[in-house]
Amino acid sequence: MVGGAIAGLPVRIVAGFLDNWPMTLIAQPEYKSLKELKGKTLGVSSYGATPDVGARMMLKQIGLDPEKEIKVLALGSDAARITALKQRVVDLIVISPPADSQMEKQGYRILARAYELFTFPYLGLGTQLRKIKEKPDEIRRAIKATIRANRFVRDNRDEAVQTLVDWGKVERDYAYASYDALRNLFNADGSVPEDGLRLVIDQARRTAKITRDVTPAEVADLTMLREAQLELGIRGR
Repeated sequence: MVGGAIAGLPVRIVAGFLDNWPMTLIAQPEYKSLKELKGKTLGVSSYGATPDVGARMMLKQIGLDPEKEIKVLALGSDAARITALKQRVVDLIVISPPADSQMEKQGYRILARAYELFTFPYLGLGTQLRKIKEKPDEIRRAIKATIRANRFVRDNRDEAVQTLVDWGKVERDYAYASYDALRNLFNADGSVPEDGLRLVIDQARRTAKITRDVTPAEVADLTMLREAQLELGIRGR
């Protein structure tokens, strides 16, 4: 959505629902910190995909240059990355829950989760400028419904896990592990943190090779979010 708005498409973000990427960097058992991985090999899904971008940002946050100090291999699916780690083809992979908890139980080491290092809005609601102009009430109702859903997830661990088991066909132990790893990512008020949004904008600018400054107002319209928060009696961030 941010990339489209920067490119000139008539679209805007109107709310945020996940405050960060559900990604984990998990390494061979002998590594105890990310700084030990200088010169090592990272397994991602494909070059430029979200796991690749997220892993590089995580490494940059702790002072490693993923362009010069890490070798990156595109390996495809989660299963392929896990196999590569087990066969020691790579030293480190980026993976999402519940696979990270499964690997940790097998002795591999979780070195970092994205939310521990930065704020980077991952999932939200976007729409067309025409929809904003013609049907703002519909957008506001959708925002309110999703805020309620997120709050239910955050406040009802067992019920949320049961949904993962029934709908997602996840084993109960791993469903609880996924919930515990991701619960804090569920945004309780629909807000889009400006510092995180600026990171998203900067990443989109680099991808599109755009050098001009881009303001949050060019990619987001949070008017209806503020109205929805007011109707719900929620103080936004």
